[in-house]
Amino acid sequence: MKPLMLLAVLVIAGCTTVPPTNVHQPMTARPAPRFEASAGNGAIYQAGTGRPLFEDRRARYVGDTITVNITESTTASAKSNNKVDKSNNQKASVTALSGLPGKGLLGLDLGATSSTAFSGKGEAANNNVFTGNITVTVIDVMPNGNLLVSGEKQLAIGNEQEFVRISGVINPSFVDAFNTIASSKVADARIEYKSAGQISEAQIMGWMARFFLNVLPF
Repeated sequence: MKPLMLLAVLVIAGCTTVPPTNVHQPMTARPAPRFEASAGNGAIYQAGTGRPLFEDRRARYVGDTITVNITESTTASAKSNNKVDKSNNQKASVTALSGLPGKGLLGLDLGATSSTAFSGKGEAANNNVFTGNITVTVIDVMPNGNLLVSGEKQLAIGNEQEFVRISGVINPSFVDAFNTIASSKVADARIEYKSAGQISEAQIMGWMARFFLNVLPF
């Protein structure tokens, strides 16, 4: 009975696999506890109850959130043209054999010619555009004040699940008054868009095909 239950668990786990990620972990963090506030003394202002009224509201603590505007556009192209042309020509002749046997070889000409030619061309082009918005969480504050952020957005559309993930290092001075920043200003950015479902599984080579491809690559 137990082997059957274990097999069922493995099958279910295989059907609900979450795509792996390379973004910084964890992808969220709880704010650090503030110092304990003193007992209420009847005043309107109580120390330690929150941020000051006129304090800058931009994120700078662990647990704060920042909205990243993803505007990524990459274009790459490569072109190569190789040409090799080589020829070799050799010639030998027998003009005189005075006093030596083999006079029948007089006037014999020997020649050899070889040539090699190769021509190859290659061209590749890639164009990717990724736009969107995602709110990330500050998971660490570096000694110089920079913020390490990470976040994930999950969307379920029918039987397909989509995952948008991003992580990187943000300079707080680049964050605007609306607490947003462009993805082009995120250092060491790791941006992912992956999906899990029937459509994504159909694009993956089966395990048996991968086995024979590794064992019999030719």
